Amino acid sequence: MKIMTLNTHAWMETDQLRKIEDLADYIREQQFDVIALQEVNQSKGEEALSAVSLDRFVQAEPETVISQDNYAYVLLQKLGIPYYWTWIPVHTGFVKYDEGLAILTRKPITSAFSEYVSVIRDYENYRTRKIVGVKAEIDGEESWFVSGHFGWWNDEEEPFRRQWDAAQTKLDTLKELPVFIMGDFNNVAEIRNEGYDYVIEKGWHDLYATASAKDDGATVTKAIKGWDDNKSKLRIDYIFSNRPLRAKSCHVVMNGIRGAVVSDHFGVAVEL
Repeated sequence: MKIMTLNTHAWMETDQLRKIEDLADYIREQQFDVIALQEVNQSKGEEALSAVSLDRFVQAEPETVISQDNYAYVLLQKLGIPYYWTWIPVHTGFVKYDEGLAILTRKPITSAFSEYVSVIRDYENYRTRKIVGVKAEIDGEESWFVSGHFGWWNDEEEPFRRQWDAAQTKLDTLKELPVFIMGDFNNVAEIRNEGYDYVIEKGWHDLYATASAKDDGATVTKAIKGWDDNKSKLRIDYIFSNRPLRAKSCHVVMNGIRGAVVSDHFGVAVEL
């Protein structure tokens, strides 16, 4: 099984369509079974797609409207190979977008959910956060795959710890099956006694840590929104499992070495 996660920084990149094509090229090359995406934007007020265009789309929230420029939908058109998918809006992003989360799977999605993990639920507040999850059978085994974009450990209004506790409450209801949660956690692996350690203490297994082959793991290497003064290499994007699995490999992708740079984050890819 091959899994990838990427914060796409959708429609905020220069030469955006070329970068979508670059991402599609890499997905075709690698044949990922599951892809989790964050900061998946669509323009507010853009014309909605018809049901005919959404034949492999599975709703995780009722009455979800998918616009013609939904980043995940555009990516799928460039990809040209069938993936099942879901997308949810989370909050207004960069003033003019519905910013959300998406998951793409090569096998049919049999169930999907969304869940708030923030106390704040104001759509105009960027601190509003959710997770989205899908169930699919990959390599003969049903599993849950969850995408999330969390806040910062020291955020006074929406601290990571409280968001993770809310996520854990939902994830505990899924634990009869393998669960993989992935995405942008906004917590640095090397900083002790903060978000990364908190997730590990709750029984989650970092597939990077157990991988037989891996690189330095850094997914942010410059100053970006939310890390405005950053000058270091940060490992803040992860793929966690609720079971102790030893990955064959875990590598940073879409970084100019494995795939072109397409976002202000690099991605993470795991092969099990």
